[in-house]
Amino acid sequence: MKKKILPVVLTLGMAISLTIPHAASYAASATDKIDQQLTQLKKQKAEAQQKANSAQSQITKVQSEKEQTTKDMNALVSQVNEASKKLTQLNEQIDQVSNALEESAKQLDEAEARVESRDNMLKSRVRLMYMNGFVSYMDVVLSATSFSDFLNRVEALKSIVNQDKEILESNMKDKETVMLKKADTEKQLENVKGLYAEADALRDDLQAKEKAKEVKIASLSKQERELEDISEESDRMITQLAKQEADLQAKKRAAQNAKSPFTYSGGKLGYPLAVQAPMTSDFIARINPVTGRAENHKGIDLGTAKGTPILAAENGSVIYASWMNGYGNCVIVDHGNGLWTLYGHIMNDGIYVKVGDVVKRGQKIAGVGSTGQSTGNHLHFEVRKNEVPTDPKPYLR
Repeated sequence: MKKKILPVVLTLGMAISLTIPHAASYAASATDKIDQQLTQLKKQKAEAQQKANSAQSQITKVQSEKEQTTKDMNALVSQVNEASKKLTQLNEQIDQVSNALEESAKQLDEAEARVESRDNMLKSRVRLMYMNGFVSYMDVVLSATSFSDFLNRVEALKSIVNQDKEILESNMKDKETVMLKKADTEKQLENVKGLYAEADALRDDLQAKEKAKEVKIASLSKQERELEDISEESDRMITQLAKQEADLQAKKRAAQNAKSPFTYSGGKLGYPLAVQAPMTSDFIARINPVTGRAENHKGIDLGTAKGTPILAAENGSVIYASWMNGYGNCVIVDHGNGLWTLYGHIMNDGIYVKVGDVVKRGQKIAGVGSTGQSTGNHLHFEVRKNEVPTDPKPYLR
């Protein structure tokens, strides 16, 4: 009997010894293959991350230029206001000069009229002297019939001489006035032309600067939108790669018969902060306070102090722990059954876990900050079901 049993036992042992190495070899082969795929995914993630970082860097640069251009525009507005005041002053000066010109023209006309009147009077007297013959003042005096007549004639001659003298002096003054008024008028006209030219040049210069700034801001805004699209596309790619990596990790655990880190099968999640904090923004459509663009806010914001511990909302595996576009420093935890939680705006050097880490509910994974598109310290908390953001509030109540 023993002789018959022995070959059977030996044959069974050989079968077992042949089967176990084969199974182990198969498991090792599957694990190696998954590791290769994981390595390839990590490389793709690194490339996508580099692309996203490059886009983010350019966005920051463009935003800085845009901010400076906006400051320049504000300075230009101040210049425009000052220029408007100056233009008003120039217009007032132009009005004053115009009024002065009108007064000068009036005085010039009056002076020219007086000169013309006196010239006509003198010409009339010369004409009479020519027609009646020249009579000297001595002849007039000596032809007096009496001493009284002599005195009267002397006084009359003195009056005529004085009158002629006054006429000539007045004419000289008025002619001088005419010359001065003409010169002053020409100077004022040149001044008016200069004021108009200065006002036009100032207006044209400001309009050109304003137009240039508007064009630059429009160009920067377009460039910013294009870069944000690139960055968002990179983020989507990174998220997809993280999902693929998580699936491969699950396959690897299955191949190694390792225990799954996922225990979530429904119910409430743990509060993601070590302290209770007010909700500063809801899961709603809103205007982004940083970019000014309309968006669907994909999570809730919980305002609290910088460094406040951020806690894992449930047991799970870290599938992302790095910078992500508007989220700034960000951690994503996979809880299984298609459920993810995302923690954004983590402070610099505030990520305390790495990809692949298994975390427990309530474990400190990061610290609150204000990185990315943020106006102050807070936690941006998201719940994603099959990668689609959903309202976190029902999961926390």
